[in-house]
Amino acid sequence: TMEIEELQQPWKTDFYWELPKVELHAHLNGSISSNTMKKLIAKKPDLKIHNQMTMIDQGKKRTLEECFQMFQTIHQLTSSPEDILMVTKDVIKEFADDGVKYLELRSTPRRENATGMTKKIYVESILEGIKQSKQENLDIDVRYLMAIDRRGGPSVAKETVKLAEEFFHSTEGIVLGLDLSGDPTKIAPKAKKEASASPKAEAKAKALKAKFYVPEIPNQNKETQILLDLLPDRIGHGTFLNSCDLVDFVRQHQIPLELCLTSNIKSQTVPSYVQHHFGFWYSIGHPSVICTDDKGVFATHLSQEYQLAAETFNLTQSQVWDLSYKSINYIFASDNTRSELRKKWNYLKPKVLHF
Repeated sequence: TMEIEELQQPWKTDFYWELPKVELHAHLNGSISSNTMKKLIAKKPDLKIHNQMTMIDQGKKRTLEECFQMFQTIHQLTSSPEDILMVTKDVIKEFADDGVKYLELRSTPRRENATGMTKKIYVESILEGIKQSKQENLDIDVRYLMAIDRRGGPSVAKETVKLAEEFFHSTEGIVLGLDLSGDPTKIAPKAKKEASASPKAEAKAKALKAKFYVPEIPNQNKETQILLDLLPDRIGHGTFLNSCDLVDFVRQHQIPLELCLTSNIKSQTVPSYVQHHFGFWYSIGHPSVICTDDKGVFATHLSQEYQLAAETFNLTQSQVWDLSYKSINYIFASDNTRSELRKKWNYLKPKVLHF
């Protein structure tokens, strides 16, 4: 009866905002809000870029390819260390304002010859942003995952692993691991195999958490299985885990999934919210985390994603709470950080659950 009574409660709209949350799948450049975008555009008027080129409005959709083109545009706006620092601080503040208590930001180290920004300086700018945000006492614990863009091939992958290893040792737990990402249509199968195999083996040996995307394009089951055989610590999207073999493998190994509803709808990798695979994975109790992917590009925030999941799949308040609480299990930081977060959740629980 508890469930039924609870469903009849008029939910306070600020419930999702007050809910303490964990964000495990956020690309730095894709998370830039329209406010920050305006500041960047004002600094570079000669580029003639306007907001519509960097953000997908309410009810609009783009192809996956168009989404990747938007990132090219955004990269033109974030070309200096100062840009990266400002963007990092703004993004962190916005996540904190949205009730996110723990954030793993990811970004591919980028070189920009015009501004003299090296990959190392790029990473240092993000880390400086994280450090300054911490000094401002924001209630959010921020970590960084270094992304390997699949288009770069094995040598770039190796370079990134080396960089990650270097920062892994010097940042005391801020740089947590690797993320294999990028446009899944743009890389030859052989290069994919090498790019996914060598960094994983090296990184595992060096205690870095490595996480791999399962491709967001259909009919890539063979490649998907190659990546899964490396036993990633988490899977981003998993949109096309569509064969029984792949689903069974992910279930058997209990690999957590990062699920990004609006991102999949707006980039048209999933036809509608009701058909989103969150419904399937949630119904079988598989480890699943709700994430934003690119809150700037897809014009969303994590509170909204929780609300969409809850309303689409008829979750009660306590089910939503449990979903958020369990997401602490899947973070890449230490057990110590996990127990600190659990304490925070338990402290906030009576304030947030409106019975």
